[in-house]
Amino acid sequence: MASTRTDGPLTPAVLHILLVLSTQERHGYGIMKQVESDSEGKVRMGPGTLYGSIRRMTEAGLIRESDKKIDPNLDDERRVYYGITALGQQTLAAELQRYRQVVAVAHERSLIPKAMGA
Repeated sequence: MASTRTDGPLTPAVLHILLVLSTQERHGYGIMKQVESDSEGKVRMGPGTLYGSIRRMTEAGLIRESDKKIDPNLDDERRVYYGITALGQQTLAAELQRYRQVVAVAHERSLIPKAMGA
């Protein structure tokens, strides 16, 4: 498997995980469900993809395991929460800038229907 690079472009799984973690720390299943929700069901990440990506992202310094639990009284002790690091935030910002540039080129070439580009 390819390693996670921080200089982009990112894989779709890594991009979605960073997007989810950019707003709050979550456990693995919570990440999986939020990705599905954010993508309106178009992206479904299985456990192998999710946890393989999490492992590589942790090794690359994009995310970290959190000490915190959202509510320790209600949460399963085995759940590991993850949070985005400063490097992860920088990497996400760089990836989103790459996407902005791609969309700008598509606009210049009239490749985006008016309803989508409004």
